Amino acid sequence: MNVRFILPLILASSAFSAPAQTPAPHNVSLYLTTADRSALLQLQAPIPFAASPSTATQTIDVNAAKTYQTIDGFGFALTGGSAQLLMHMDPDRRDALLHELFTRTGDGIGVSYLRLTIGSSDMNASVYSYDDLAPGQTDVPMAHFSLAPDQANVIPVMKQILAIDPTIKTLASPWSAPLWMKTNDAAQGGVLLPRYFPAYATYLTKYVQGMKAEGIPIDTLTIQNEPLNEKNTPSMLMLAEEQDVFIKHDLGPDFRKAGIHTGIVLYDHNLDHPLYPLSILRDPAAAQYVAGSGFHLYGGTVDAMTEVHNAFPSKNIYFTEQSITQSDNDAPLHITQAVADVIVGVSRNWSKNILLWNLAADPNNGPHTNNGGCGSCSGAITIDGNHVRRNVAYYTLAVVSKFVPPNSVRIDSNDLDTLPNVAFRTPTGQHVLVVSNVTATAQSFDVRAGARHFSTSLNAGSVGTYVW
Repeated sequence: MNVRFILPLILASSAFSAPAQTPAPHNVSLYLTTADRSALLQLQAPIPFAASPSTATQTIDVNAAKTYQTIDGFGFALTGGSAQLLMHMDPDRRDALLHELFTRTGDGIGVSYLRLTIGSSDMNASVYSYDDLAPGQTDVPMAHFSLAPDQANVIPVMKQILAIDPTIKTLASPWSAPLWMKTNDAAQGGVLLPRYFPAYATYLTKYVQGMKAEGIPIDTLTIQNEPLNEKNTPSMLMLAEEQDVFIKHDLGPDFRKAGIHTGIVLYDHNLDHPLYPLSILRDPAAAQYVAGSGFHLYGGTVDAMTEVHNAFPSKNIYFTEQSITQSDNDAPLHITQAVADVIVGVSRNWSKNILLWNLAADPNNGPHTNNGGCGSCSGAITIDGNHVRRNVAYYTLAVVSKFVPPNSVRIDSNDLDTLPNVAFRTPTGQHVLVVSNVTATAQSFDVRAGARHFSTSLNAGSVGTYVW
């Protein structure tokens, strides 16, 4: 993670089967989230459909006949630090919180996708891999590989989450190879030595197999978190040419030989270098093993995802990380620009998922590694013992995750500068429209959905999720 969204100071067509037919509703449900926190995903009075449009000067046209990507899910990174904080809660408090996060009933917000770290990330109390050795030692066959470092926190939490939602998807990402495989024998920076490409492929293969043996399926896997960033602890530089060779000669063949169906996701870094994934996708020998490309939005513009999609429409687009924080979590909820940039912008540019960084941190934005861990990364929730505070990232995701389950499809809507929006159709045939008022004044507008219309308004700083 390089630059963070700080709010407001620093902003910290796929095939879709026809849904089951349900009777057309007479009213629209509005779930409102306001800057002053007077409404947080709060259901408002029903909005009736009208026979004709109002005199509003702005109209959002929702066209359910025009479809885009199928949605795999929305969620957060379950870092080692997040899992550690969860495991330190009283069991009943942890259970209640996990049900809130991973169900849609009642107060549940319906998180449906998680990012796991392969070994430690910078949001861990210390650096580790699954094959740490004394200086000068090597272990090419991975005889000492062990998931033991994750047995205390990550694996138990994941098992509890899977008991709540067995269908939740996971993406796994390494921050570094084991240090003995690198040019500098250090956690921060360095490059994977070419002679250890086969060993690293074995390492990742054993990770997927080991997690499966624990009952934790890994749906997708990126080869290196932020491969152009050497400043995190841990981190590792991996240029596109190296990733290309590693996929086509080592990881891809190893996965295929082992019968592993985990999708390999390229890049996993900022949108300012779309040539990185494009250069690999242009190599058929590597591309045959690739499910898609992953992006962060700390640099570049979100339409780079559409550029990659248009060049290779058969390959998926994934959004694998974004930190959304604000400097004072007790201040007004500065949510509208985050929803506009990430929820709306990313969804409108073909991403099948949205993963925010990271699920949980303590009141001091820890735990994190020293000299390269992110000390400014607050979690979507702050956990202080058994006390939980829900922060801006929590609500940014919840305005969509609670209402748009996996296998929904994005449908067409016209985007407005004053009212950025995105629309979906769920597997049961409901329509969901997320609208963010990014202006400093109240905005009145109509929504047209086929032959039906409704009129509504959003105050400044508010986000509305409309369901019908």
